[in-house]
Amino acid sequence: MPQNSHYRHLKEKWTARHKDLQKNLIEKHADSLKWLSDNSKQIMVSALGGLLLLAVPGKPLLLHHTSVASGQELTASLDKSVFLVSDLQSILPGPGEPLSKDQETQTLDILRRHFNLKISTEENGIRLERNYGKIGAEQHLARYPGDSMSTHFDTETDSRFYWNSGMAPGLGAWGYFAHGPQMTAEDIAREKYYIAIQTFLAPGYNENTKKYSDFFRYKKMLVVNPDNGKALVADIGDAGPGTSTRKHLGGSPEVMHYLERVDGAQVGSVVYFFINDPDNKVPLGPINLVQ
Repeated sequence: MPQNSHYRHLKEKWTARHKDLQKNLIEKHADSLKWLSDNSKQIMVSALGGLLLLAVPGKPLLLHHTSVASGQELTASLDKSVFLVSDLQSILPGPGEPLSKDQETQTLDILRRHFNLKISTEENGIRLERNYGKIGAEQHLARYPGDSMSTHFDTETDSRFYWNSGMAPGLGAWGYFAHGPQMTAEDIAREKYYIAIQTFLAPGYNENTKKYSDFFRYKKMLVVNPDNGKALVADIGDAGPGTSTRKHLGGSPEVMHYLERVDGAQVGSVVYFFINDPDNKVPLGPINLVQ
């Protein structure tokens, strides 16, 4: 085959492949892209800009530098959080409103796809009153007897950054996280990434207090800010806040900072679901999108 014909054949194959990739992306996220076009022009431009890269494989410079690139490597240049945010925003109700059964199912499907975690609204017949609500800022919790603001931080940077949040006057719902200052990495992470949830509002709680309390103690949760796609694995380290606060859950200073719920109001909406992790393999802290 002549050299020019060989290159032309390769170019045609690449063009066809890229068009298929673009078509699949657009079809898969049609509803998301429609929401973006209606609600966020700036993000839409960014997303479509990335998609257009998939449809222009013929430029010599691009092919020269990406001759061995796969479709997956090319799509990696897209901001994955764009699709997560748009997927969620297209189905979630207004701030503070509970999810309908259909919205709950759709949200679970979206999060399972994006994070590849075993998550659910119910385990062992136990479920929360809601899985979408307003989160507010909480204070640090004492991790062991004698823990104070002067002993709470591992680094000077953390001390300067989180000192102003202060320490709660009381303990978490399950007491101290450790018996003394010789804490395990898990003890430290449990306080650092704790959330307070209104466990007392869970259906059946008053009839099965001991069972429910044991279940909720340090239960891992996936918590996602639907406005920016930021997500982390947190544990239930406290019960609250009170219903009079008009908030549905609280987050440690570190949780609120990572989720970027640190504006003047220190409150914002999140979605949150149980993580099924019987072998304790899912680490606490920030978690990345898988697609």
